[in-house]
Amino acid sequence: MKGNAVIGQSGGPTSVINASLAGAVSAALKNPDIGTVYGMNYGIEGFMQERLINLSAQKKEVLEGLKTTPSSALGSSRHKVRESDFPRILEVLKKFDIRYFFLIGGNDTMDTIHRVEKYCRAQNYELYGVGIPKTVDNDLFGTHHTPGFMSAARYNILSVKQSGVLARDMQKVDKFVIYQTVGRDAGWLAAATALAKEKESDAPHLIYMPETKFNQAEFIADAKACIEKYGFCSIVCGEGIKYADGTPVSASQTKDKFNNIEFGAMGGTSVALQLHRMLREETGFRGEFQITESLIMCAADRAVQRDIDEAFACGEEAVRLASEGKSGVMVTIEPDSADPNRSVFGTAPLSEVAVNAKEMPRDFINERGNFVTEKFYNYMKPLIADLPHYVELDKNL
Repeated sequence: MKGNAVIGQSGGPTSVINASLAGAVSAALKNPDIGTVYGMNYGIEGFMQERLINLSAQKKEVLEGLKTTPSSALGSSRHKVRESDFPRILEVLKKFDIRYFFLIGGNDTMDTIHRVEKYCRAQNYELYGVGIPKTVDNDLFGTHHTPGFMSAARYNILSVKQSGVLARDMQKVDKFVIYQTVGRDAGWLAAATALAKEKESDAPHLIYMPETKFNQAEFIADAKACIEKYGFCSIVCGEGIKYADGTPVSASQTKDKFNNIEFGAMGGTSVALQLHRMLREETGFRGEFQITESLIMCAADRAVQRDIDEAFACGEEAVRLASEGKSGVMVTIEPDSADPNRSVFGTAPLSEVAVNAKEMPRDFINERGNFVTEKFYNYMKPLIADLPHYVELDKNL
């Protein structure tokens, strides 16, 4: 089918989201059926305002440089599409003769593509809509891992590894350190920091993930035990951990447009600060807290090369699928059965991706809910590039 293409980016960025954009643009420019390639300036929100960037007219060095440029080059949006938006979306699609529709994002983004593609079909407007996966949280349904996760995981691993060395050497000043990472409902990023540990005494000692219920008494007991055993305690927590009754440990009640709790927003505080307060009040010890928030989403200097390459390939694959008449699907990544260090691509229906999330399997988390199991290590190790080794002095006094 002849027509133009449009590509958008939605939600939070990743270190490699622009690599997916570069891959999609590269493939679209080579496709004889695709005319002009447009970019949505500020997602579907900008699209309805006809804020379209002519990607076909970009300089070659700019398109090549996208592959290693952080953040969202097109500009992002968290607009939740309403039923009243669809006539306007279709109007813009028709005006610019757009027949190929690509969005790079997570669950909410896949829901947007699914609904737009479904609406166009009902209006007898032929449109091929394909989703390109993206999220640092690694919680997209139907795919083994997501572009952006590996790089964000490595950022967290290095941060916890380095802050653990600091905490070990400063234990006469600060007895504990708490590192908070993003992850509303999934603990993949928090769990990944376990790879910072080389020996038992290394950081992290305790990891708390949203998949298990947080128990304050057990947390304090476990932290005290680590301080007694190692002289300090390194704790990692996902921002979305909750008590058994479902109350967020952050105490936040603020919700975004998609009805998701905004952890650390007005009306609450960050999880790391809450855990810091608990330990401080219980032990009297001084400690540190470290909250990276969106830094892990835009740290191109810590990006994993495999992550960059796979993100680019996902963009290419989306265009290939659409050019073959595939629509209503998201590109997925699976490890190659012959070599876990390589990946192959597949698809998942947007209708399923939009309504499901991929939590960590319970057997990836230990029974007490404060660390990971060997199964998680087996899942994670092929995804992370070599990590540095830090030495420690022999304390021969």
